[in-house]
Amino acid sequence: MQCCGGNGLQAPEQTVSNSDLSLIKSVLDQYKDKPGSLITILQKSQDIYGYLPIDVLDHIAEVTGIKAPNVYGVATFYTQFRLEPIGKYLIMLCMGTACHVNGAGPVYDAICDELKIVDGETTEDGLFTLNNVACLGCCSLSPVMMINGETHAKLTPDSTRKILRELRKYDKEQTGKEA
Repeated sequence: MQCCGGNGLQAPEQTVSNSDLSLIKSVLDQYKDKPGSLITILQKSQDIYGYLPIDVLDHIAEVTGIKAPNVYGVATFYTQFRLEPIGKYLIMLCMGTACHVNGAGPVYDAICDELKIVDGETTEDGLFTLNNVACLGCCSLSPVMMINGETHAKLTPDSTRKILRELRKYDKEQTGKEA
């Protein structure tokens, strides 16, 4: 079964994945017969895999009896869901009004320059993914970004570069690999 095949909807470009579908067996066993549980199933599946591979979406459709285009439609409608793997460090840069006014633009430029990626992309080494978001709810700390849930506030282009370089250095020390 191919997600969304033949119905005019196209799945995103994605390498063929051979996900271990047994990892979501308990999730599907718990929720497959509960009406209205698709979002919960998708959330828990994303927690397991880090994103929602197409073969996982197909499997969810098959087990729950929900049509594949509907599963895919929900997964693509909500911004909380990812159809591509993300980096080890997920950078969420606030682009809300307060952050914008207080310098989020130059911070964004510094991130792009430092990591050689733009919004929505992941570095070639798989270490960083950048996502611009509408608001992180930290307006008094603007401009602000979160990296894996840790808030970094009152950013400048220089302080942002320093944070990213420290994460690269830390990762290199932990893994012994050159980033």
